[in-house]
Amino acid sequence: MLTLGIPVIGVTDLARAVAFWTSALPLVESEEWRSESWSTLHHADGSGRALGLMLSQSPPEPRPRLHLDLFTETPEEQSTEVARLLALGARRVDWPLYPENPDFVVLADPDDNLFCVVDLSRAPSGG
Repeated sequence: MLTLGIPVIGVTDLARAVAFWTSALPLVESEEWRSESWSTLHHADGSGRALGLMLSQSPPEPRPRLHLDLFTETPEEQSTEVARLLALGARRVDWPLYPENPDFVVLADPDDNLFCVVDLSRAPSGG
């Protein structure tokens, strides 16, 4: 039987990516499948795999077809989390495709992989 695995992010500096994502989210690095070119991050609560990090030499896509959405519950939480992620090494992205009054903020991780911080209270299906 086929099952869905985990999202994998290509990175150029594995140690930096592990440090960023384990600080950004409640994740811990696992020894599972660990190598010089791979790291598996698990949920800190022990509920299983969450994210794979793989060394990659290809450049990040400026408008990726697949990306991570990180959820918050309120505008205040979104603002706090964006500030925290920026302090961890993320950067704001000048995103030309924002709709009017967006419920999300586009950021890039230290390897320039784009991700969004979404305020679920303002999402089209929220509230």
